[in-house]
Amino acid sequence: AAPPTPRPRLPQPASARSAPEFDTNRPVAMSAVTHAVAGAPAMLTSRRASGSGARLSARAPRGSSRRVSVAVRAAADEAKEPLLVRAAKGLPVERPPAWMMRQAGRYMQEYRDLAVKHPSFRERSETTDLITEITLQPWRAFAPDGVILFSDILTPLPAIGIPFEIDDYKGPILDSPIRDADGLKMMHQLDLDMLPFVGEALGILRKEVGDTAAVLGFVGAPWTLATYIVEGGSSSTYKTIKSMAMSDPDTLKSILSAVADAVGDYVGYQIDAGAQCVQIFDSWGGQLPPHMWEVWSKPYIQQVVDKVRLTHPGVPLTLYANGSGGLLERMATTGVDCIGLDWTIDMADGRTRVGDLAVQGNVDPAVLFAAPEAVEQAVNDVCAKAGPTGHILNLGHGVLVGTPEENVKVFFDAAKKIKYDA
Repeated sequence: AAPPTPRPRLPQPASARSAPEFDTNRPVAMSAVTHAVAGAPAMLTSRRASGSGARLSARAPRGSSRRVSVAVRAAADEAKEPLLVRAAKGLPVERPPAWMMRQAGRYMQEYRDLAVKHPSFRERSETTDLITEITLQPWRAFAPDGVILFSDILTPLPAIGIPFEIDDYKGPILDSPIRDADGLKMMHQLDLDMLPFVGEALGILRKEVGDTAAVLGFVGAPWTLATYIVEGGSSSTYKTIKSMAMSDPDTLKSILSAVADAVGDYVGYQIDAGAQCVQIFDSWGGQLPPHMWEVWSKPYIQQVVDKVRLTHPGVPLTLYANGSGGLLERMATTGVDCIGLDWTIDMADGRTRVGDLAVQGNVDPAVLFAAPEAVEQAVNDVCAKAGPTGHILNLGHGVLVGTPEENVKVFFDAAKKIKYDA
């Protein structure tokens, strides 16, 4: 696969500021230093058990006690981290953590009542108070282990110079799609002053949720965002952007690289504001054949991941692509910590195909329309195949409109009944 073209030098936005700093008293994610000394506590315990600990300490080189102290503190910090974060890192957990994609939304009567008062989706997803209220609705109702920000993958586009609207029937509409090199002039670097509601909401959510659940951020993968930028909205064929890949590859590479740069900054902004784990949605990555995904999606996801690792090395990243059965091995090489599986993939098979990475999923969303016993059985089956380590229970796609709320509760209750040996 050809490497992505160098990132274009985009103009700075009219205003720029640092991402808001969340409460400094919050638990800090595991750093690269922690990873380097992660084995120290186990080694120390083993040597103490054999009776050699005191003699070892006496002969230890200068500074070693401080390194061990750092390792012990790191292990303690890990134990305090939310269940979902520990699972994403492949650490031991006492039960499978659970959340649902689209867990805040139209299936909930409480949400529908709020939407009557605030009919604009842009208002609901770009107003701090409404974002936090909607995000917390399923947390109060079902106590999931992950509380994901109520937002949209297109939310940051205006902050890079690409405005959009959402039609109730047609979905997203971009009046000025970018289809040639001249169109690149409208793009600029991410202007965080246009996204204050995201940082504010994440900070409030961290304080509201406390240690009861992980606060999750999310972004769209560069390819998925580029489909909207080039097509001008939703598509069923993606013929415009796929044609561009062959007829004007340099322009498409420039779009993808610029978007990836902005998405990397956006992930860091969400983490600084309070997100403890971030999911990358390559929603339309599955529309590419594997050899094209290797060229037009993977390198730009890696660009995002590499940028985040430089500034936030200990924060878990999850990658989800719908219809990704042909992509799993490739997804596992992007540098993320966890791979989301859709419901068409057998969990045991998916587990094998992604190697040592954590996995997320993958109950069929349609099961939630069945009897409660079927829901509980589906949860148990997926968790049994996934095993006790490195698994986050989820659906294989978002919650469907019309899903009975009582069955959503059954889903979460079933997860909490499963216990793993310490």
